[in-house]
Amino acid sequence: MTLGKRAVFLIFPIVLAGYLLAASLVYVVESKALLSLEKARLSQQLDHAEALFRTDANQSRSFLYSLLEGNAVRLFVSEPDDSYRNNALSLRIQASIRSLSDDPRAYVSFSILQPDLSIGYYFENSDDPFAEVSPAQMQLAQALAKSEVLRNWTFLDGGAGEKRPLLVYSEYIDPTTFSRALPSNRTRALLVQVAIQPDQFLAMLQSLKAEYGAEPLLTTQALTETDADALSASVELIPQLHLTLRISDAYASSAMWQLKLVLGIGTIGMSLLSIGLMIALIRRFITDPIAALDQQVTAVMDERTEQIVDVGGDGEIGRLTGNIKKLHDQSSSALRRVQEASWTDPLTGMLNRSRFNMLAGRIVQHAVDGHGSAALLFIDIDHFKFVNDKYGHEVGDALLRIFAVRVRDAIAPIMTRRGLPGAILARLSGDEFAVLIQAEPGTGAIRETCDAILSLFAQGFEVQDKVHPVTASIGVAICPLDAESVAELISNADAAMYQAKTSGKNRSSRFSRALQDKRDRVRQIQDELRVLDPDEQFHLVYMPIVDQRGTVTGCEALLRWTSPTLGRVTPDEFVPIAESSGQFTKIDWWVVSRAMADYDKICAMFGPQAVLAINISSAELHSRSIGDHFTREAARHGIAPDRIEIELTETFAVKLGDQLHRNIEALRSRGFRISIDDFGAGYTSVQQIIEYTADTIKLDRAIVETMATADLSPALTALIALCHARGMSVIGEGVDSVEKVDFLTRAGCDHFQGYLISKPLALDELGIWALQQVRETGMGLPDERPLTYVPRARGTLRLL
Repeated sequence: MTLGKRAVFLIFPIVLAGYLLAASLVYVVESKALLSLEKARLSQQLDHAEALFRTDANQSRSFLYSLLEGNAVRLFVSEPDDSYRNNALSLRIQASIRSLSDDPRAYVSFSILQPDLSIGYYFENSDDPFAEVSPAQMQLAQALAKSEVLRNWTFLDGGAGEKRPLLVYSEYIDPTTFSRALPSNRTRALLVQVAIQPDQFLAMLQSLKAEYGAEPLLTTQALTETDADALSASVELIPQLHLTLRISDAYASSAMWQLKLVLGIGTIGMSLLSIGLMIALIRRFITDPIAALDQQVTAVMDERTEQIVDVGGDGEIGRLTGNIKKLHDQSSSALRRVQEASWTDPLTGMLNRSRFNMLAGRIVQHAVDGHGSAALLFIDIDHFKFVNDKYGHEVGDALLRIFAVRVRDAIAPIMTRRGLPGAILARLSGDEFAVLIQAEPGTGAIRETCDAILSLFAQGFEVQDKVHPVTASIGVAICPLDAESVAELISNADAAMYQAKTSGKNRSSRFSRALQDKRDRVRQIQDELRVLDPDEQFHLVYMPIVDQRGTVTGCEALLRWTSPTLGRVTPDEFVPIAESSGQFTKIDWWVVSRAMADYDKICAMFGPQAVLAINISSAELHSRSIGDHFTREAARHGIAPDRIEIELTETFAVKLGDQLHRNIEALRSRGFRISIDDFGAGYTSVQQIIEYTADTIKLDRAIVETMATADLSPALTALIALCHARGMSVIGEGVDSVEKVDFLTRAGCDHFQGYLISKPLALDELGIWALQQVRETGMGLPDERPLTYVPRARGTLRLL
């Protein structure tokens, strides 16, 4: 007979029966108190939900009043120019809304409805660029229009086509005073609505639902006297809207069951304490063996040992010890496998970012404490995205796997030969890798490691019997000289890597204070772009384009920026920053509007055949709004669309997707011309040249410099002939010598642009330049005579 049976048959039933009687009496008394306590807690939570709701309601009203106190809404309502109001002023309202929002990701919408309930303005902070006022809000507006109410809070619960639950604050505003409209002036007042998503209130409702297993109800009436007696509560959120929660009997039963369980456990515990006669048996057969087993388990947990000794025996404790030993061995084995899987990148077999950060953190801290130095090599594979997109992910994955093996084999001998600890290699993301070596700067180990990695790409990278011309850019940062944390070390090495890319790729670059200054300047430029007024700081210059006879056939509009804080900032510097930070929309729209406004003066200088070339950001082509803006501005200034040429960079044209292709075709269908700028500067194939959708190809100055020679002249002729076969005209950029003009002309180039003709000029300077050509030749307008290229001392062309 086991020890448990002995306890049952001897004295345990007698002791247990006494405690069960006592527990039953306690249960009768405590059950009523428990229900009262639970009801009070429920009321408290509903009061909390009410406070959250009222906070959101007051926030929506404060949000509206803050908008009305600013000038953005007032200017928007009073502005008679629809285009300016819908473009510039609407952006100011959006900026005001975002500045008032504590959380830039929080949903908020703002709408202005005219007295006839037509939509004067609508904006919502969401991912949908085509968002409109929801039907539920419009129904609310119609209901308010029929009532005498001048302001109102309404909660839209997400039904009737509403995308999300919204708390809507509506108020009639006098369009003249921008204060609350008087009842007598209600028919001409604007209905302004602010809608927010009460996230905290909704989260509270979900918490209540999860806790009580009952759906919180939003009703127009509070609880009745009958409901008040049950486990339920209700609070008033706003007039005619109550939050009610009725708890099912199952919840109360569950609470009672928990009370029974506690009392039962307590009864058993007290019974055990009362069984003094069993102490000797418990210590002999249970306590001492379990204590020994506990010591072994504790030693394993404290990592003082890795094994549990099986004491053997046929009793319960012996079998328990054996089972725990087996369980420990199985758990240890499974843990090792899980750790290896969680620390390893499944594609390359290298460490992943999480494990790298863990190991690098120890090494960096060791170096910061003054015990040596560590260098991080941040590696990015150049042109990997092109290979991945063109040849498929299977080839791209194979390339990464091969690189992981080769870089490990290349670095290991260096560490061994120099007596350094093994390098830590990891794949951080995509085609970005990290190598952390514990080496002192100046010993040559860092340079040797970088050279060994770069040498892997010396002859391209062969994958599946095909050589791909990928290279590597490496950024190096040293701890503790450059950084004192893993995050800072990675950030600085990443910055150095981008410096290597911009310097020509396939090289390494060390982080320096100059890079830090460059990053600081990027942040300064981002801040200035965010707040600048384009009319005050931007201006356009124009660069003439001529044909083989020297006739000016058009001008390219180029953007220039003079900041009162930063001084003159070149487009090569601020354009990529504006694109990457999403601030280029207002710049593009300003350039389009200003260039088209200047077109009449350009026609007066060079004749009506002159084409106006406008560069736009590649990011704009992801949306059709820029096309609508081109159409509106051309119509407003009376310009035929075929006189406008929209320039796209060649590097962007290489990665045209189906949607972007459709957007470009939509622009062409409206009559606008499309040109590919900087052709030859990117990673182009003949097939992509054939697939280009464009009217004009502009040969980059680098390709003109390379091919406008006697040796490569046949290749230049073939390239231009291929463009002509595709129905495209060709413009040679960077023309700065008569020799280049001669080579391009013999190759069949249609038009020329460069400093030999003219540098970029402001509009008034362009007029002076045109008059000088006329005065020097004694002829009429430039479009009425042929031009002959004659070198002049100052490096421009003379018109004959």
